[in-house]
Formats: sequence, C-alpha cells, structure tokens
Amino acid sequence: MRASPMPTRALHHGSVKAASPAAGWCGRHRQPAAATLATRAAAWPPHAAAPATGCGAGGADVSGAAAPSAMLWRRGVLSAAAAAAAAPWLGFSRAVAAVGSVAAGLPAIAPALIRPELAPDQSAYDPTDPELRAAAALLQDALAAPGVALEEARWGEVIERYGSLDRNWVPDVVGRAYGNRGNARARQGRLAEALADYGEAARLCPWSVDPVLNRGVALEAMGRFEDAAADYRAVLAAAPDDPSAWNNLGNANAGLGRWGEARECFGRAVALAPAFSFAAANEALALWATGEREPAIRRMRSLLRRYSDFDDVRAALAAALWADGREGDAETMWARVEDSRYRDVVWLKERRRWPPGLVEAMTALLELRSV
Repeated sequence: MRASPMPTRALHHGSVKAASPAAGWCGRHRQPAAATLATRAAAWPPHAAAPATGCGAGGADVSGAAAPSAMLWRRGVLSAAAAAAAAPWLGFSRAVAAVGSVAAGLPAIAPALIRPELAPDQSAYDPTDPELRAAAALLQDALAAPGVALEEARWGEVIERYGSLDRNWVPDVVGRAYGNRGNARARQGRLAEALADYGEAARLCPWSVDPVLNRGVALEAMGRFEDAAADYRAVLAAAPDDPSAWNNLGNANAGLGRWGEARECFGRAVALAPAFSFAAANEALALWATGEREPAIRRMRSLLRRYSDFDDVRAALAAALWADGREGDAETMWARVEDSRYRDVVWLKERRRWPPGLVEAMTALLELRSV
C-alpha cells in the first residue's frame, strides 16, 4: 500500500501519520478548509505528520466534562510554503494571496519571550467548579464545530464568557481560546485578526510555544519572513528540540534567500523527526539550492520510494533532472505529477517558494527548452 502525500488527521490538525508527506505539518486542522496553517498539538510527537493536538501537563479529572489538560492548543506548523504544497484543496494558502497586501500596514511585532517555568499547576484547578466544567465543555464544542465560522464563534464565546472571571484557570482556558480562534481566522485568510489573537494568547499564556509558533506561520504567509523567523527562534529558545519550529525557521530563511541557513534548519528538523517527510523534502530543495545537486536528486528519489504519490517531490525531481540535462527522465517523472499547481511558476516562486534555479528549470521543462 502506497503512503499518501496528503495530510491525514486525527481530529485535531492533529496526529498525522508519520508515514505521510503531510508530516511536514503539525497540528490540528480541519479539511477541507485547512491548507496552509496546519494545526497541531502542543506536544508534537516526532512521528506525527501534521499539526497535532495536545495540551501539556495532565489536569484534574472533571467527570462529565473535559479536564483542563484536554483543552487542546491547535498548532499551525508547517509554514505557509510547505502547507500550500501539501494541501490540494488550498483553503488557507489561497486566502493568503488575497490578503497579503495588508502586511505592510500592520504594526511591528514585539519580540516574544516564552517562559515555560510559568506554566500553571493544573492540579490546583478545582474540578468541582461549575464554571470550569462549563468552560471545558464549551472548548470541546468548539473543537467539534462542523465549520470554521461556527468554530470561531464558539472560541469567541469562551473569551466573552470567561475573560473577566476571577479564577486561577482563566488565563489558561481563555488563552487557549484566543490561540484557537486565531487559527480559525487564519484559515479564513483573516491574518491581521489572527495575529491579534495570537498576541493575546501569548500574553495570557507566556509559557506556551504554540501561539508564538502559529503567529510565525501567519507572518510567514504574509511575507514577513524576518518577523516569522524571530518567532520561530523564540520557540526554539524554549523548546530547542521542536522539529516543526526548525522546519518553519528553514522556510523563513528560504523566503529570505538564505538557503545555507535553511538547509541547516531543515536538517535539524529531519534529525529530530526522521519521519517528518516534508522537512526532508525541504532539505532536498535546500541541497539543490546550495549546489549539492546530485545529493538533492538522490534524496528526492529516496523520498519517492517511500511516498510514491508525493507530487511536490516528484515535480521538484522532474525540474532537477531537466536542469541536469536528463530530459527523458525528467519528462517521465513529470508525466506522473497530478497536481496542476506545479504548472504555475508564479505559485512555485511565491507560494511554494522553490529555489529560483529550480523554478527556472521547471519553466524550461514546461516550455520544452534547455536550461
């Protein structure tokens, strides 16, 4: 049975199977609206392929309602470029194209400082508190919402109902609601609103890496690569073994044309999570961009042996072979690419962000001319 390059989801942008090239994602995400903001759980298993659900330390047992520990952060991991390539339904990435022009008018982003030592002791929450029980149930309703608009409304209800309540669990619960509402807004292409929500989530929950990581994804989608890179570095300062943050930092560096640094970041992501297939694909692109063309081609072939439907890698290999003068092999490879977006060189350059030389090679392949 062939491994699928499409993201699978365990209802979160959640534990995606490691065997999927969608493994470049990490978090919880709803199909088909989800596309570039892959969502994932706070503790991203190295084998997970997509944004996974998760929450942190275990909390009190609230019978009949979800415990605080079950109030999931949903994480947007794979950066805009990788998620755009992996998702055939292109919900968020197309929305980003429509709103990208607002990026220049947005305020500067203050540097993030994540402080894991401030994480609350959830065992101190009173499991008999009726307000906590009601809040936990409402969070679960939001996670189970059948559509992104209703999901956003339910997160807003949590914020409105509990934001001014004086309880020790309020920053934890309301901060999560802000972060998840940011994800819902980002999936609708409303990135400025998403940034505001991520900022508030980070303020209320300064111990959590997820709102900062998700904010980086949104900034990257808007072309604010330096700001995105700063957020990813903040995540890595608190969680240096986070493979998604390394992958995303690689994408931000690639967006800035720093392919050598990008290669190092992708390599770190793959070393930490060998099944993170999209990071491996990104590393192959960075190898090619830094002049290691034959190793890049070997890496692409290896990935296709594992994930034969991985169109991103197959298209890149076709372009790389064409650039290398192996035109017959390139045409054979290209004939098996089913995703029509790879015919759009503007998309390749601006959304998927292939190395310029590889975009030129694909252009030549499409025009049947030598590079």
